[in-house]
Amino acid sequence: MLVLQTLARRGPLHGYGIAQHIRQNTDSVLQIEEGALYPALQRMLLKGWVTAEWRQTDNNRRARFYTLTGDGHRQLEAEVDEFERTVRAIVQVIRPRAVGA
Repeated sequence: MLVLQTLARRGPLHGYGIAQHIRQNTDSVLQIEEGALYPALQRMLLKGWVTAEWRQTDNNRRARFYTLTGDGHRQLEAEVDEFERTVRAIVQVIRPRAVGA
């Protein structure tokens, strides 16, 4: 979900850029390791959620840039809906409403 959201907000990015964006925007609380990120991106490619093309980075290095597809946008929406539903359920357990409130 975080990778898809990053691509939705930032547009095409290479793997390092995705990981950096997530780390920076979560005050380093969430960090995605390369060993998890690149296999996840490959699965997203196979599912049609992202496309990839080789380009030059700002540092003039060759890198694979990933772009969210229409199916990826739909998947992101479904994942965000499920995440929000799960958070609401957890909040109900952690902070139950007072009886009669």
